[in-house]
Amino acid sequence: MAADEDEDDYLSMSFEDPKPAKETSIQRAARLKKERAERGIIPSKAERKQAAEEAREKALATEIDSSNKGAQMLAKMGFKGGALGKTEGARTRPIEIQMKQDRGGLGMENDKKRKIREAADAANANEKRIKLTEEEYRHSKALEREEKRKEGEMWGAMRILEDFETNDATGSDEVGAKGDGTTKSTMPPLRSINVLYRPLVKQRLKEYQERRRMKQNMARRGIGVRDDYSSEDDQLASGTEVEDDLDEEDTELDEFLALPVGERLEKILSFLRETYHYCFWCKYRYPDDKMDGCPGLTDDEHG
Repeated sequence: MAADEDEDDYLSMSFEDPKPAKETSIQRAARLKKERAERGIIPSKAERKQAAEEAREKALATEIDSSNKGAQMLAKMGFKGGALGKTEGARTRPIEIQMKQDRGGLGMENDKKRKIREAADAANANEKRIKLTEEEYRHSKALEREEKRKEGEMWGAMRILEDFETNDATGSDEVGAKGDGTTKSTMPPLRSINVLYRPLVKQRLKEYQERRRMKQNMARRGIGVRDDYSSEDDQLASGTEVEDDLDEEDTELDEFLALPVGERLEKILSFLRETYHYCFWCKYRYPDDKMDGCPGLTDDEHG
C-alpha cells in the first residue's frame, strides 16, 4: 500500500507554462519589418475622424477623479466634491462638449439660426398678411359691387321721381310719359329743380351740349352727320341760359352729391313714398299714404 501511496496522482498534477522560445534574428527582423509597414500606412480621413470620435467619447465617459489635473487644483482650493457654488440644483457634471463641424467663426452658428428663425417668422407673417389681404380684397370687392348696385338703383329712382314731378307739372298721370325735361322756352332754371333728381337733369344737359358741339365740329370739317338729334335736344343744348345754369355754383347739389350713395338713395325713396305714395321696390303707386300691402321700406323686406 505504501508503494501505491507513493505513486504520483496524475489527476492532481500541475504543469508550469512553457517558457516562450527565444525570438530568432530572422523572426525579429520579420516583426520589425511588419511594424514599420503598419506605421507607414496613413489612415484615411474617415478613419481618423472615427478614431477621434471614439477617443472623445471615451474621455467624456470617464468620470473625473483625483487623478484629473483640474480636480487636483480644485482640491487644493478646498473643493470636496458636489456642485460648485451655493446655488441649489447646480450642475455637478462638466459641461458637455459641442463639436464644431464647419469652418465658420465662433458665434456664426447662432447667427445662422437667428437668420433662419427671422426668415421663418417673416414667412409666417407674410402668409398671414396674404390671407388677410385676400379677405380684405374679397370684402372690398363685395362693397364695390354693393355700391354699384345702389348707384344704379339711385339713378333709376331719380328717373321715376323726374317722371312724377314732370307729369304732375304737365297734368299727365302716365309715369314715364316725358321724363327728359322741357324745351328751352319752358325750361325752368336748373337750381329750381328738385335736388333729388337734379343730377340727372344736369347730366342730360351736359350730354346734349357735348353732342351738339360734336355735331358742329363735324359739320365744319365737312363730315356728313346723320340727323338723329331731335330739335328739342338742340334747343336744350344750345340755350345760353342752360349753359349759364351749368356753370353756376350749386352748393345744394354739391352737398347732396357729397353724401354716400346709400344715403342719397334713401332720401329719394323716402320722398317718393311720402309725396307720391310710390314704393320703388313694389314698383307700384298706392292710392294713399297708408300704402297697404307694401312689405316695408327696404329691398330686404320685399324678399
